[in-house]
Amino acid sequence: QVQLVESGGGLVQTGGSLRLSCAASRRTFSAYTMGWFRQPPGKEREFVAGINWNGGRTYYADSVKGRFAISISRDNRKITVYLQMNTLKPEDTAVYSCAATDRVTLLQPNSPVDYWGQGTQVTVSS
Repeated sequence: QVQLVESGGGLVQTGGSLRLSCAASRRTFSAYTMGWFRQPPGKEREFVAGINWNGGRTYYADSVKGRFAISISRDNRKITVYLQMNTLKPEDTAVYSCAATDRVTLLQPNSPVDYWGQGTQVTVSS
């Protein structure tokens, strides 16, 4: 059963922008912290950004601070987490995956993850 549905990946030139979205059922994920990880080609998966359930707290990997912004929105049925990526670099090329957990209050690099999205490819050309 698909729980986290991502969209927004694609191909962009160096210096460009993309916005990723991750949609989740509000009934299931209302108290979860959510965020994004990425896996560059041939490398281990790494943390990108996390946000707490109401958007009041965020955490970023040093490599994306000042360039990426995570945000969250809610309506009656779903929660959507966004990752706005600006000033993209070739080293940002990766499969980006949405993640969620209720075992911690704010997703950070070593946090456990209970749910993963299917992943979306982001490719930054030089």
